[in-house]
Amino acid sequence: MPSAVSQDKDSCLSDKEFYVNDGRLEPDFVGLLRATELTTPLEEIRRRYREDGYVFVKGVIPREDVLKARQKYFEMLVPTGALKPGTRPVDGIFDTAKDRLNFPGIGAGTPDSTDEYGRIKGPDIQTARLFGDLALQAHSEDWYKEDLCRHPALLEFVARMTGWGDNTHGIRRTLLRNNMPGNKAIGVHYDHIFLRHGEDTFVTAWVPIGDIKINGGGLIYLEKGHELGAKIEADFTQRARGAGMSEEEVKSAYNQNMMSGGLLAEGPAGFAKQHNRRWLLTAYEAGDVVLHNAYAIHASCINYDEQNVIRLGTDLRYVDSSRPWDTRWSNVLRNGDGL
Repeated sequence: MPSAVSQDKDSCLSDKEFYVNDGRLEPDFVGLLRATELTTPLEEIRRRYREDGYVFVKGVIPREDVLKARQKYFEMLVPTGALKPGTRPVDGIFDTAKDRLNFPGIGAGTPDSTDEYGRIKGPDIQTARLFGDLALQAHSEDWYKEDLCRHPALLEFVARMTGWGDNTHGIRRTLLRNNMPGNKAIGVHYDHIFLRHGEDTFVTAWVPIGDIKINGGGLIYLEKGHELGAKIEADFTQRARGAGMSEEEVKSAYNQNMMSGGLLAEGPAGFAKQHNRRWLLTAYEAGDVVLHNAYAIHASCINYDEQNVIRLGTDLRYVDSSRPWDTRWSNVLRNGDGL
């Protein structure tokens, strides 16, 4: 699978339109995510992470190792009929003759996409349930939870960047998400909302599993969003305690001050206008990693890849094991785990 990502990113911004859950992102509210080469001096990488709330590093994981995971994932999904006939699993081409609503992304908050037990449902209940069960099962497969999630190249990079060394621990609960063309995208959030039962020093590594065009549904980051996220969290905590909420209620991602699913907003376009900040976009290649802090505000675009390539990516989180962290995230994702 050769890279399909264009390197002319300026033309990508001017030649394309980008859509999120609440419509088109206006050009004045769109910018480019800054890329960092793997050879960049460590202190500069740390500076960018501190100042921007994220660092987008090219080629952290060998490309072929990422594509192996992509191949395995879509081989698992073949029985669902999601893939276009005659195409290779590693390419992950969606069959547009199928109803995309049978294949919602995990955690996207698509209305009525799960039953009371957390199992996926759709217009064709059997197809949707099979898809949901296999997508969940993938989290427990060794090619994913061992070979990719514990990849030594990524672990070593995080250990060096953070300075945690041997205390660097990759927590087991991860989110392996697909984004079918045209389906609902991820809403606006920051990760500390979901990991409040520990310190806010954890690092999220978002790993694109395959190439993602700039309009292919990859993550987007609010410019200086980590500053806004920290302010929102502080304001929320103050208001919640003032309202007499218990510590457990304050920590919950699903309390009365949050939207359904713990989101800040469903729509990135309106959120950008409200706070007068740009969303930063980019194309991604297999092997790239974005590392962001607990308050970096992010979302995703709707996948409008012209070749109907399914976007696949995962959220991995790292902690300093010598410090308090949210141990509720110690186990592999399962239905109904309440997180």
